[in-house]
Amino acid sequence: MDLRKLKTLIDLVSDSNVTELEITEAEGKVRIVKGGPTVIQTQNTAPVAVQQAAAPAAAPVAPVETGHTVKSPMVGTFYRSASPGAKAFVEIGSTVKVGETICIIEAMKILNEIEADQSGTVTQILCQNGQAVEYGQPLFVIE
Repeated sequence: MDLRKLKTLIDLVSDSNVTELEITEAEGKVRIVKGGPTVIQTQNTAPVAVQQAAAPAAAPVAPVETGHTVKSPMVGTFYRSASPGAKAFVEIGSTVKVGETICIIEAMKILNEIEADQSGTVTQILCQNGQAVEYGQPLFVIE
């Protein structure tokens, strides 16, 4: 991963409420953890410590759900449909299969289709269209 991209990711984490970010690409894997000194690990290299002055982020309060929770695999903006005005990928009560697109998360101007990781019926949609989401944030509940 090139140094400019790495610096951009570090700046993104330090300027947000995200406490941990992990990205895997063809050239390797990068993990950035905020809180005290940040450690960046890349595949095939030794860890590099980067000192940041950042306050610890408060843990978000998760709603109580039953069933399987689909969580955001990245930081970005949540969209329920492929374009403004288009039909949403899923609604409450929709039946989904593993691998079916259920939403899009825009990250760094790239639209990433998020797929259902379990078959079942969508019982809850936990994010609003256009809402900023964090890594690991619950998006849907599938039963």
